[in-house]
Amino acid sequence: MKESLDKNIKAILFDLDGTLLEINLDMFVSQYLRLLSQSVAHLISPKKFIAKILKASKAVEENDGCLTNEEVYENTFFPLEGYSREELDPYFDKFYEQDFPKLRQYARRKPEARKVIQAVLDKGYDIVIATTPLLPAIAIEQRLEWAGVVDFPYRLITTIENSYATKSTSNLLYYEQTLNKIGYPAEACLMVGDEDKDLISARLGIHTFLVDNPYTKLEINIPEPDYRGTLEDLNKLILNTD
Repeated sequence: MKESLDKNIKAILFDLDGTLLEINLDMFVSQYLRLLSQSVAHLISPKKFIAKILKASKAVEENDGCLTNEEVYENTFFPLEGYSREELDPYFDKFYEQDFPKLRQYARRKPEARKVIQAVLDKGYDIVIATTPLLPAIAIEQRLEWAGVVDFPYRLITTIENSYATKSTSNLLYYEQTLNKIGYPAEACLMVGDEDKDLISARLGIHTFLVDNPYTKLEINIPEPDYRGTLEDLNKLILNTD
């Protein structure tokens, strides 16, 4: 385990859920699906709606990079029970504005998150919010607000609209595309996350920092992280870098 930050690092990529934001993902996802399905329950049965969402999400997870995640999702999801995107979008817009904020009860702010993001910026690093891009920008921005870190000048926030792949332990396309977007080689980046889908980036040469949490479970074939600890440990590492 390294004790000082590699001097070649120019950009730091942060996972969101479980890293910058404490969240019960099982409850969050189940209630997200429940509330979203209710938003159009007068048109489509929740059972059929949720089944279609899961099918579309699976298609996004298998995206080969030819289309955006949003395009892959739309091609699988619509038409839904005879309804087009144009017909259903107003209900979804209303959901993200009025109902999605209710899911905040399953998340808790980490006070040290804002401190470490500020320290990273003060040291001159570029910052990427490298969250799994399965949700639209409005949902990711709200979760950044829950984490208390929405108001920073990020180099990139990966969303369903601007990404062509998702995080995967078997496919590095998401990280390859992210590196291309920010214009840095792998060895100039540090990925900070709490799960194997974050640490797998090491196979490209990206440095990794594991933020342990109660939900962290790593597969045996995942590369060992270069650094490991809390966000406070990361903050100390950043502050001690010349």
